[in-house]
Amino acid sequence: MPAHPDRRQLSAFLRSRRERLTPEEVGLPRTGRRRTPGLRREELALLAGISATWYTYLEQGRDIRVSGQVLDALARALRLHRHERDHLLRLAGHAPAAEAQEPEPLPAKAAAVPLLLQPNPAYIIGGDYGVLSHNQAAHELFPGLMAGRPANFVRWVFLEPAAQDVLVDWEPEARGLLGRLRTLAAQHPGDPRYTRLIEDLHEGSPEVRDWWPQYEVQARHSGRKRLRHPLRGVTEYAYTAFHLADQPEQTLVVYADESAPSDGA
Repeated sequence: MPAHPDRRQLSAFLRSRRERLTPEEVGLPRTGRRRTPGLRREELALLAGISATWYTYLEQGRDIRVSGQVLDALARALRLHRHERDHLLRLAGHAPAAEAQEPEPLPAKAAAVPLLLQPNPAYIIGGDYGVLSHNQAAHELFPGLMAGRPANFVRWVFLEPAAQDVLVDWEPEARGLLGRLRTLAAQHPGDPRYTRLIEDLHEGSPEVRDWWPQYEVQARHSGRKRLRHPLRGVTEYAYTAFHLADQPEQTLVVYADESAPSDGA
């Protein structure tokens, strides 16, 4: 019988994280020639204080019981950051996963907020990065985002040719976005919003097909981006994400031109 989907994902995640560590990084001597990168299974088991056979069964996707204590030990041995640890727990069934559900409609008062923030580019996205509301500045800065099929920021980044021109640092931005999408999708197993989006991305983007098996995960955050403005050229923006109080999956994202003079300065 095939492994349960979450077991297959758990297997792939553990393997990807094991293969990115070297013996030197974790204080182990390098012994013999290695056919594959990273730690051997028995080395990781030793670091986590568990049976090598039991860990092999786990990475193979077998249906075995896994305690939270063992998962914590594996997370420490694999040097997972907080969001990766949460992802590991979720895949192993130790964290509550949200039920698949249709997103709540965006209230009219919330939809008007990006318009009030003009001339700063601003938009509101749902949990699956669908664009629910935006202003004219966002329309100009992200050409093609609102065109065609229902607007979605991830689809735009990977499937709209203009995105690679607008996002000056396209590859690291796209990789991070894909990691955040994977994290969100794991919180909504079986939700068609995510499964359809991921299928579309695999069909249309060779980068997604290459990067998805690497199993990067990230959380949404604020930060900085270099974007090519249609009039000002390459411009560095600070962007901030605000979760809506009544609908925490819905996020207001606002961009501010770092080079613009501040009022009253």
